[in-house]
Amino acid sequence: MSDLYWLTGEQIERLRPHFPKSHGRPRVDDRRVLSGIIFVNRNGLRWHDAPAAYGPHKTLYNRWKRWSAAGVFIRMLPGLSAGNAERRTVMIDATYLKAHRTASSLRPQKGGLERLIGRAKGGMNIQLHGVTDANGRPFSLFMTAGQVSAYTGAAALLDSLPRAQWLLDDRGDDADWFREALQAKDITLCIPGRKSRTEAVRYDKRRYKSRNRIEILFGRLKDWRRVATRYDRWPTVFLWAHLKVCSPYLD
Repeated sequence: MSDLYWLTGEQIERLRPHFPKSHGRPRVDDRRVLSGIIFVNRNGLRWHDAPAAYGPHKTLYNRWKRWSAAGVFIRMLPGLSAGNAERRTVMIDATYLKAHRTASSLRPQKGGLERLIGRAKGGMNIQLHGVTDANGRPFSLFMTAGQVSAYTGAAALLDSLPRAQWLLDDRGDDADWFREALQAKDITLCIPGRKSRTEAVRYDKRRYKSRNRIEILFGRLKDWRRVATRYDRWPTVFLWAHLKVCSPYLD
């Protein structure tokens, strides 16, 4: 039996509404090319090491680069991964991803985009922040440099929160300003208080146990080797292409 990955006909039909229209000549077989892109991302391969069954590696790379720049993969995430989301409860969290030497060796150009790579425990890395529904299906993902504080990530996530009744988070984001900001959005925060608080914070412990689902999401994302290790120099390429490609296929 072949170890190659192939999208099923049902999966292709789910993806098809998000494909751009073909102008001029018909595109190369979508199923073959997208299956090859997924295989490369999952196994951490270089593009020219893609198996020949998926066609020329330049075709895979060009489709991946062109569709990421056009925002095709960005539209897939809310369209598939969060289309039938359970929105009453949302969760936020962050995890560290390693930055390979090829991603961190080049200095940023003057006036260009920041690399979003920082030095933290374990070396050069980045932080991936996410917002998910109650079942751990992602609404949005974004990155910061590895040394950025949890507070900064939590503040950036506030604007991308969907309408919800509950927010589950870990105690690293416990702060009075964060609670007040959520209260202004009519969202109840379910989070343990920091150990440094003089008064204990009451929270729904039974509801809080379901927060492991967002941690499971990050664990499954890291099964994709080109996500667990960032090889791409530019953050937009890494985030728009790799993360958006793999997120819809987690179920």
